[in-house]
Amino acid sequence: MTADPKDWIAVAALPCLGPASIKRLWEHGWTPEKLLTASTIEWQRLGLKQKTIDALNEYQHSSQGLIHTTIANALQWQSSYDDAHLLPITHGDYPHLLREIYDPPPILFVRGNVDALSLPQIAIVGSRSASKSGLKQSYGFALELAQNGLVINSGLALGVDAAAHQACVDISKPTLAVFGTGIDRMYPARNRVLASEILQNGGAWISELFLGAPPIAPHFPKRNRLISGMSAGVLVVEAAPKSGSLITARMAMEHGREVFALPGPLNNPLSRGCHLLIKEGAVLVETAQEMVDHLAPLLGCYLNEGSDLDSAHLGPPAEQGVRVELSGDEIQVLEQMGYEVCCIDQLSVQSGFSIAELSQILVALELKGVVEQREGGYIKCC
Repeated sequence: MTADPKDWIAVAALPCLGPASIKRLWEHGWTPEKLLTASTIEWQRLGLKQKTIDALNEYQHSSQGLIHTTIANALQWQSSYDDAHLLPITHGDYPHLLREIYDPPPILFVRGNVDALSLPQIAIVGSRSASKSGLKQSYGFALELAQNGLVINSGLALGVDAAAHQACVDISKPTLAVFGTGIDRMYPARNRVLASEILQNGGAWISELFLGAPPIAPHFPKRNRLISGMSAGVLVVEAAPKSGSLITARMAMEHGREVFALPGPLNNPLSRGCHLLIKEGAVLVETAQEMVDHLAPLLGCYLNEGSDLDSAHLGPPAEQGVRVELSGDEIQVLEQMGYEVCCIDQLSVQSGFSIAELSQILVALELKGVVEQREGGYIKCC
């Protein structure tokens, strides 16, 4: 598998070929290098759309064009900052949990402390127009979770997001700001100072969007997908019934993550989104410690691979006595695995689950610490 960021940028820039399709091709052996050097006949056999094929032909036969320009701009940006990183999905610093979602970004643009991306994360999201109580709750939960060693990620928006980031900055803990724009554009501009402080305190900025991408509506659901995809859990502080925060929470549910919600006064419109999530199965929490206790078994397993999170605050890892409960589907998949790497295609045939179904089950098993992803597939680790 190629780890050259130029190839991943090129594939990500192809028209009519989204992250889910790129991941599916990659899992079936079509690395970016192989795809970019293939023939028109092979592209047609893969079922690629004509616009994608035309772009591939242009890439092969010309040193000009949009894809080459996009690559050049990305490399120039990377060389302009000491803390700038291009992380393809195959890179060791690419967020582990994000790699497992249905449609992970083929490449990430990162500024700051890239090591923070490998630490266990909790997302805190909520209204841009949060109440004073909501801002206080966001700040307080972020403060306590960060003191427990968790990395807080959020969207750098006004309101709840900014309060969560600020709490981490105030105690010099890393926090991750996920952009809904290109990483070279600061939005909202009012949070420019906060964004700078995030970098100064060991945090990072993250975006999957190409340089110069503006703050338009279609970009923010993409950002929300990253926020939930990188996180072991998502806390919703205040949110309207139809809001980006609820989109993030529902994405988290689809990703198999834990979703937490704070209850609020019945006469506060921003309580309704949280109450709706609780009705749908989100965990009602009143303290940060409840979240820590709830996540302890999962985070304990996750930390066995070497995170520096203080496990004393989170309870013992799985092998020290936490019982891991598995669903019937999880048991069925686990029974088909051994202690040697098993590719996902083989596992799909053996278990009878589709690739999409199997991916969700494997994420759940990985979070429970009973399987690990290795190059070429998965391996049982307990």
